[in-house]
Amino acid sequence: MSLLSAHLNDAGLCVLDAESILYREPGFALLEDDALTTGKVAFASARIRPRRIQNSFWASLQTEPLTDRQFQHLSNADLVSRQLEQMWKAVAHKGDSLVVAVPAYMNNNNLSLFLGIAAELDVPVVAMVDAAVAATRREYKDAVPVHIDFSLHSALLTRMSQAGLAAVERAEVIEDSGLLSLFDAWRKVIAEAFVQQSRFDPLHTAETEQMLQDRISDWLTAAATSSSVALEIEFRGVTHQAKIESLALIAAAAPVYQRIASNLRALFRADETPAIQLSDRAARLPGLGDMLVARVGGEVFLLEAGATARGLIMRCRDMQKNDSGVSLIKQLPWDQSAVQIALSDTVSRGGRPTHILFKNSAYPIDSEALLLGSQPDQGRWIDLNENMPGVSRRHCAVQQENGQCVIRDFSRYGSFLNGHAIDGSAVLQVGDSIRLGTPGFEFRLITTVSESGS
Repeated sequence: MSLLSAHLNDAGLCVLDAESILYREPGFALLEDDALTTGKVAFASARIRPRRIQNSFWASLQTEPLTDRQFQHLSNADLVSRQLEQMWKAVAHKGDSLVVAVPAYMNNNNLSLFLGIAAELDVPVVAMVDAAVAATRREYKDAVPVHIDFSLHSALLTRMSQAGLAAVERAEVIEDSGLLSLFDAWRKVIAEAFVQQSRFDPLHTAETEQMLQDRISDWLTAAATSSSVALEIEFRGVTHQAKIESLALIAAAAPVYQRIASNLRALFRADETPAIQLSDRAARLPGLGDMLVARVGGEVFLLEAGATARGLIMRCRDMQKNDSGVSLIKQLPWDQSAVQIALSDTVSRGGRPTHILFKNSAYPIDSEALLLGSQPDQGRWIDLNENMPGVSRRHCAVQQENGQCVIRDFSRYGSFLNGHAIDGSAVLQVGDSIRLGTPGFEFRLITTVSESGS
């Protein structure tokens, strides 16, 4: 009789015991006329038989029939049930029980349905814990931790509070920014490198496209430690080779990386030091950690494979099922020693704005607060005296502080940095946009160039 720990992230569902990882397979299902397979077997046919592949059933756990008419007798819940059944059969022994780390993309309805499926399969779930909490095993002194992970379809950012334990403060799910979006971008740029250098197009047939898909993870690992990556695919007795710069892989991922950085910046206040905790999935993505440090600041901490499930089982070894049912736990005590974050000198990242642009007029930003709102006040002011819902009389202020350009929100409606609500204050960079109200006034942060030149 053992306690097992599972992390329900469809990018790699993971189960482990106190010693090792027992199961790690993606949330893929292959639908055939007479069979339903999941995990690695299904993933191996993802590019060969794409119309028979399902990969969103964990992210959209529901009982509605699948849209494919041939398989309308099945639902996402049925696919989850099959993978959970196969997973439990592969790892469990009689009397074992399970604690589960839950990603932010699963809501209360998803979790209730999951518990019902587990009960039908006789999988004894004794506790559910937020995945970011499970992964955060230490205090980051003088900093604010944010945990970053990726699912197949989304990027997951969770800001943690540290009032004596690790607890969820705010979570963001960034849709269309998961591993599938990244792999699509990398597949295209790698295929282009093959075409240009060897006249071999790996996207020409389903078989070679699957070969490319199967090799991408290894090539990304190589890109993390080298300026270029040697590519090789053997097909029908012929070896095709190419070479790609690691920077080309990073550039292909830039749209997703930028969305993550933009959301992440809105999670930190102007006077906070970020402690960016990357899951092993996130840590393997070339250039992501460096880009986040450059755009957001702070320090990056890389977690090992299975860290979420391991952090859960190490802190829940004595947990028993409550007679009142299983609810989602969003805080746990630390079980590892704290890490001290060195406070560095303030650095302006991404370019410090000198002016704020509004309706073709540029207002200088200096150490005196520039106030934005619907009623003029003493001091420097941009008057927004128009009938715009969601704008306060003294809505927010922008000024230079300690080498940074900072916005501070005073309103009850909120101020939005690049479309994301800030939490009291945030550091501004050149190119940022600020929105106040609905549909809103838009402001652009710019800088002036004092000298001409190329």
